[in-house]
Amino acid sequence: MAASQTVWRLRSGEVGLAGGVLMGIVNVTPDSFSDGGKFLEPGAAIQHGLSLIADGADIVDVGGESTRPGAEPVASDEEMARVLPVVEALAGRGVRVSIDTSKTEVAEQALARGAELVNDVTACRSEGMTGLIADAGCGVILMHMKGEPRHMHLDPSYEEVVDEVEDFLEERIEAVVAAGVDRSRVAIDPGIGFGKTKDHNLELLRGMGRLSRHAPVVLGTSRKRFLGTLVEARTTADLDMGTSVTTAIGFLNGARVFRVHDVVGSRRALALATAMVTQ
Repeated sequence: MAASQTVWRLRSGEVGLAGGVLMGIVNVTPDSFSDGGKFLEPGAAIQHGLSLIADGADIVDVGGESTRPGAEPVASDEEMARVLPVVEALAGRGVRVSIDTSKTEVAEQALARGAELVNDVTACRSEGMTGLIADAGCGVILMHMKGEPRHMHLDPSYEEVVDEVEDFLEERIEAVVAAGVDRSRVAIDPGIGFGKTKDHNLELLRGMGRLSRHAPVVLGTSRKRFLGTLVEARTTADLDMGTSVTTAIGFLNGARVFRVHDVVGSRRALALATAMVTQ
């Protein structure tokens, strides 16, 4: 099982998991919950991606459609206009780029411009997505989301959230592997904040070890609303502190990939967490 998996295979090579992997976030959107509009212009987005690498990110995750609660869908042509220049420029400078999209046509064009993996919040349920990933030989992140961004925050409920998320992700892993995706290229994301309450999120943080039996776990808590509630955040710095704490806790509980805005804080948190478990 994946609990002993030490590398994650992307399109052009392997990424070691032992010390944790940091994915820096570039939102090329006008409406993302944390930094919407700051990096909508391609030049600003490219520079931000390079800054994240300088701060210690292993991968830059580029997205052109907000998935915040209540967000409206974006047409494929608009999404591509936002992200493709950024993907191409970063990949051309040797950056490992992830394309954050659930649209097959957007993923295809991003991969053609050098993206290394597809980060899909719908877990490859769009027509043609699984075949595209299998043919490209790229990495993939399968995420759990209850509902869709427009409605997912409206009273989400589970009988047992860790069981239900685990069952869903296990089914999606088997589906993409059956379609030809190499299992060593698959990572899973429990979807913190995607159709979950604060208590659901905390249960999932405690349950990382169970999920990691199936594939490397990607943790995306960065600047999420439930953190603001827990740490009584008044500033972005407060939220980043909370994110760094969950990075350390997540690592100790079995997560290995961390999607964050503040790379420096989470890099330091990982250094402490790995030191605690190194013999």
